[in-house]
Amino acid sequence: MHSRAQIVATIGPASKSPAVLKKMMQSQMDVARLNFSHGTHAEHAHYIHTIRAVAKKLRKHIPIIQDLSGPRVTGGRSGHHIAKHHNHIITPKDIDDLVFGMAHNVDHVAMSYVGSADDVRQLRNLMYHIGAVKPIIAKIERKQAVDNLASIIRAADAIMVARGDLANEVPIEEIPFVEAHIIRQCKNAGKPVITATQMMLSMVTNPMPTRAEATDVAYAITSGSDAVMLSEETAIGKYPVAVVATMERIVLAAEKHLGKAKINSL
Repeated sequence: MHSRAQIVATIGPASKSPAVLKKMMQSQMDVARLNFSHGTHAEHAHYIHTIRAVAKKLRKHIPIIQDLSGPRVTGGRSGHHIAKHHNHIITPKDIDDLVFGMAHNVDHVAMSYVGSADDVRQLRNLMYHIGAVKPIIAKIERKQAVDNLASIIRAADAIMVARGDLANEVPIEEIPFVEAHIIRQCKNAGKPVITATQMMLSMVTNPMPTRAEATDVAYAITSGSDAVMLSEETAIGKYPVAVVATMERIVLAAEKHLGKAKINSL
């Protein structure tokens, strides 16, 4: 049995081999994410080629998300945050990365540090000029984005609740309620929503998640998330296959409590 909600797994050094990717796909990884805050174009080209080759052998379709880094700087409570004096959300690096992504026919583009619907429209316009327009996932990780949520949801094709950077601008105790609000608004609009960041973080080094992490994943699903995302867990963690398999079991268990609730796939 396969969960209706999707599992998005970030591909990196720990998960780049064909053997590991095969096991992850067999464990119900549905979507691959490439984090362009890390790695070279050569490395990402290798990831794309390997993902598609393995998926083809398994007769699966595994969409690839290109996650642009935006005006990101290191430091802060979550390891990085938006540059305080950024001029544009779309940086020269993003443009270079986007040209690469369009040339490699990625399936979705995730936009970091979205503040308004205009940011999403600017990215779509840039894609148009490059010559390939792909669905845009707007990452909600700024208070400004929460304030402009309704218009961002209308402008984007999907939404990501990016809780790591969001916690730099919203009090930590408010994050669960902001998450629930974003999910609810996306469901009302019929747009897919991904819940992300630290969902199974202890599995970077441990073979099993904490009880709190299992609860977090289940809560995201019962709240209405269409997808849940793994970051470091599969990119650099020790147990990339086990974490996907464990997340799938938790999602399946949570879905038993959902009934026939609609899932909006990426």
